[in-house]
Amino acid sequence: MAPLAIAAALTVGCNRTDNGTSARAGDANAPAAAGTSGRTEVSSADRDFVQDVSRMNAAEIDLSRLAATRASSPDVKQFAQKLVDEHTAAGAKLSGVATQNGLQTAADIDDAHRKLHDDLAGKQGLDFDKGYIDAMIDDHNKMVDKLESRIDKTTIERRSGDAANAGASSDTSPKVDMKAQSVLPEKSDNEVTARVNAWAADAYPDTYAHLQQAKSLHDTLKKRSTH
Repeated sequence: MAPLAIAAALTVGCNRTDNGTSARAGDANAPAAAGTSGRTEVSSADRDFVQDVSRMNAAEIDLSRLAATRASSPDVKQFAQKLVDEHTAAGAKLSGVATQNGLQTAADIDDAHRKLHDDLAGKQGLDFDKGYIDAMIDDHNKMVDKLESRIDKTTIERRSGDAANAGASSDTSPKVDMKAQSVLPEKSDNEVTARVNAWAADAYPDTYAHLQQAKSLHDTLKKRSTH
């Protein structure tokens, strides 16, 4: 074969190889290249979750700022300021995750919490304290449920079991609430979902602790109202 013909044949062969490689690279069923990480598309579930929890977080900050100045109980004031600080920090972390992954946080609180804010602003003394704490119990119950949807369920169940066992112990030393300790995020092969889940697992211990503290304050305020 003439040199020119050999060169042409090699060129055609190379083009066929390149085209075949390109086709395989675009095939969703083809094996991923070595070192390639998981999927990175943004799902509607992740968008909705970030919108929901950021709006809930903002509402708790808004009501707690009000309580930090208007509450009559020093304990309620202290609790409210703690919530402002810790939910602000959690919100900043969520905003970072959202920005890095093409997600958007909610711009404002919902209408129901605007009305609740106005209602609380019209209360004073014990009535205000009880109204605020009731709102925090309700909001944190919802937030805990929301976060648990993104957490490894076996982690939560194990923490709950440890807490029950600790409560049954004869040891009289203060018990640590195991459920409020670190938990693991639900695994996902989608990198965006995995990062959102990691935020949820990070936010969970403080959120759960807030719920327990709110319940304790509720009991204290109830005793005050009966005396």
